[in-house]
Amino acid sequence: MIEARGLVQTFHTGQGKNKKEVHAVKGVDLDVAEGEVVGFLGPNGAGKTTTLRMLVTLLKPTAGTARVAGYDVATQPVQVRRSIGYCSQVGSTFSGAYARDEVVDHGMLYGMSRKDAVAKGQELFEKFQLDGLWKRMNKNMSGGQKRRLDIVMGLIHSPSLVFLDEPTTGLDPQARANLWEHISGLRDNEGATVFLTTHYLDEADALADRIVIIDRGEIVASDTADNLKANVSGDLVSLELSSDEQVSIARDKLASISDDVHVDGRSVSGRVARAGKAVPGLLRDLDASGVGLEGIEVIRPTLDDVFLTLTGRSLRDADEADAPETDSPEGGAM
Repeated sequence: MIEARGLVQTFHTGQGKNKKEVHAVKGVDLDVAEGEVVGFLGPNGAGKTTTLRMLVTLLKPTAGTARVAGYDVATQPVQVRRSIGYCSQVGSTFSGAYARDEVVDHGMLYGMSRKDAVAKGQELFEKFQLDGLWKRMNKNMSGGQKRRLDIVMGLIHSPSLVFLDEPTTGLDPQARANLWEHISGLRDNEGATVFLTTHYLDEADALADRIVIIDRGEIVASDTADNLKANVSGDLVSLELSSDEQVSIARDKLASISDDVHVDGRSVSGRVARAGKAVPGLLRDLDASGVGLEGIEVIRPTLDDVFLTLTGRSLRDADEADAPETDSPEGGAM
């Protein structure tokens, strides 16, 4: 459904002597299969939204190629737009319009009849807990309600490929959990492909078949969440020993399955890839060596641990430190 090769976006900032190039996206290669939910992860300024805007034809690539739903984003933008649904990060509703008009007009732009657009819109309003708001003006809706309305507009024409840019921003926990169910349902019940950008690590972990991490304009990882955790960070195995004399033995045993062992008093810990398989053998070795344990703890890594390992910084810290992405007018919308 998505195939990008060498995708580049370069902006120019300042004027005269202060003019400089900003390389927002640097040669991104990306593949998304039909029916896949892909979580696109990275801090502000990493190139997430810029990449997405190129894929949905709102920004012309500086270099490289991309095909979305079988169409070239540079030479066939209209066909791309007809084939996808898109929920932007900043929203797309007009505050002075009625919700029903926004939804129905949007559906009719995709070739739906008014009757079908009304029926589909009311169905989606019920699914996304917008009951009773069909005739309400957007300016009188809460932030969360407006966000759900954005998503309804992106889904009104039942697209086979949906781009969701930070879809749950501003939603309360209940509405967020409700949206998770519907995102999963797009794939499970309708066979749709979903390309999801998010800053919520638990959201990417729960929804995505595959995680793609971008940092400073480049893809630094692409795999399932479980594989990224196992291969990059590993599980943290912590042993609490019964006596000081047994610490060195436990350290050596743990070192046989971990390259990063730390000792703090009677506590011995280390990162172990797929600890669920490795720990039973470790416990047998410790028991055979007469090592007694006061306790053992296995802590699964998080996606933030993965990001820290790959980039040297926490995703949350990077979000706070980096400036939000901006699209220069020189990039040109298509």
